[in-house]
Amino acid sequence: MINITLPDASVKSFEKGTTPFQVAQSISEGLARQVISAKFNNETVETTTPLTTDGSLVLFTFKNDEGKQAFWHSTSHVMAQAIQELYPGVKLTIGPSIENGFYYDVDLGDHKISENDFPKIEKRMLEIARGKHDFKMREVSKDEALEFYKNEDNKFKVELIQNLNDGDITFCDHDSFTDLCRGGHIPNTGFIKAVKLMSVAGAYWRGDENNEQLTRIYGISFPKQKELKEYLKLLEEAKKRDHRKLGKELGLFTFSQKVGQGLPLWLPKGAALRERLENFMKKAQEEAGYEAVVSPHIGQKELYVTSGHYAKYGEDSFQPIKTPNEGEEYLLKPMNCPHHCEIYNAESWSYRDLPKRFAEFGTVYRYEQSGELHGLTRVRGFTQDDAHIFCTPDQLDAEFKKVIDLVLYVFGSLGFENFTAQVSLRDPENQEKYIGSEENWQKAENAILNAAKEKGLNYVVETGEAAFYGPKLDFMVKDALGRQWQLGTIQVDYNLPERFELEYKGSDNEMHRPVMIHRAPFGSMERFIAILLEHTAGNFPLWLMPKQAIVLSISEKYENYSKKVLSLLKNNEIRAAVDHRSETMGKKIRDAEMDKIPYMIIIGEKEIEVDKIAVRKHGGEDLGQMTVEEFAQIINTEINRDLKTFEV
Repeated sequence: MINITLPDASVKSFEKGTTPFQVAQSISEGLARQVISAKFNNETVETTTPLTTDGSLVLFTFKNDEGKQAFWHSTSHVMAQAIQELYPGVKLTIGPSIENGFYYDVDLGDHKISENDFPKIEKRMLEIARGKHDFKMREVSKDEALEFYKNEDNKFKVELIQNLNDGDITFCDHDSFTDLCRGGHIPNTGFIKAVKLMSVAGAYWRGDENNEQLTRIYGISFPKQKELKEYLKLLEEAKKRDHRKLGKELGLFTFSQKVGQGLPLWLPKGAALRERLENFMKKAQEEAGYEAVVSPHIGQKELYVTSGHYAKYGEDSFQPIKTPNEGEEYLLKPMNCPHHCEIYNAESWSYRDLPKRFAEFGTVYRYEQSGELHGLTRVRGFTQDDAHIFCTPDQLDAEFKKVIDLVLYVFGSLGFENFTAQVSLRDPENQEKYIGSEENWQKAENAILNAAKEKGLNYVVETGEAAFYGPKLDFMVKDALGRQWQLGTIQVDYNLPERFELEYKGSDNEMHRPVMIHRAPFGSMERFIAILLEHTAGNFPLWLMPKQAIVLSISEKYENYSKKVLSLLKNNEIRAAVDHRSETMGKKIRDAEMDKIPYMIIIGEKEIEVDKIAVRKHGGEDLGQMTVEEFAQIINTEINRDLKTFEV
């Protein structure tokens, strides 16, 4: 007998050789019908894998991310089979699952595949799926594996196998198809009920532009046709909300080939939006005891060698700037933290002076590959709402919790209500990735876990996701379309204080190292605004809107009254403008709707007679006539509802 521990900590005994599917059956037949993947002792296994030792078992359905990954990886096998049958002689390479779906890279030889070919490939995939073919894993020797793919004349698979060890090589079979695979499949092809191929693109073998160019085919699949329809509907909505499209329509930002790829230019409306976000954060930071600092856009290469950033990120940075002085090199700043360490080092500190909280909206530069650039979410120059807190070890817990409060305030004021926290720890099996002592890492990891528990956060623990210098707490936010984004991060760092020899005099008159907390609730201004744009579809909270109201007069003879109304609105600190154009009222209203202006103020004969304004809300709701003071009250009520009070 073996003992299996389930996620609820219950332990059940089974005969040796019992499979995850049989464990699911012992819980309920309904679960057994839905379970498609499993993990045993944190290793991915098939639902048909015999369990031979005591251990912990987690069962996954399509509702779990792990279940989706197994589902999509399995479908990539089915797509590969269909392509191989329809296009004889093609060479298969790799076919992983990705965040939404899967892809397979294929050397098509003399064949070509375009989106016009998708229907016939999808049709064959569904025919294969209906066969309910089991996915079966089997171990093969290195010689057997090499022989198999040499017979197929597939040099790509041969290259992969040559880098594997004998005893670690497995094949997956289903129907008449065999593929080199490490595992992680659904029980059989019959679970796949809906398939959609999404796009076709070029890709280099192993991502190296010096290698052969392959054809990459992307797809997605679901256990129900209804789920595919819902997904495609969501995609259409996502296209409408694309921040690149909305940014152009709303006149927020642009890009210029002459300026350079990945370097956004902020237009007046976008600059005003950024400024409001910055002022919002600066006010909260001031109340929380932060002090503003400013650091240059470049620094000596040696600064980043000392911090460790050059060793870790040197390849992703812009190349060093050489000066006329022999051996003198500068880098465009990839991080703000080394500069802030030197600001701390500019003075001597006592334990009575700590914590010191240095904040800066600092612009940094990373040389992202051109193929990875994407609107504002992946750029080469971006501004972080960075701050670094230098505190004593005894202050760490309280300071970390205060930063959590600040992040929650930001999310609450901007409408991000659906989020989880991720505690990112180092990988104990790969410690060469990290700098610093075992003792300091344990202290830092425990501090984050304790703060997350005590603040009542809904959090998960991810091993291996820590920064190279310390563990972190990341906030994973779901937007209005249910997509997950990482927004806001807090990191505990015992290592940079060591590298920069930061000190303070303790109550014992001895010198001690401070602990450093890195934090950025927005992350980067560019990425945050992009996500906020897509989350709100451009309908920002009223307090943030570049223009809160537009005054529309029915004809030119009401212009003087319109100017008077505008003056009263500005006196009430309402951001407004008058549309002076000689257009029809219908055209003015349509344009205001397109610009997503929250309120339209209509001025005509009736309004002048009673010294009032007629108010129409974005979306078409008519609020009727009212005085400017009554309208100002509506505005203030809405702003106060959305803009939370920050309590230190």
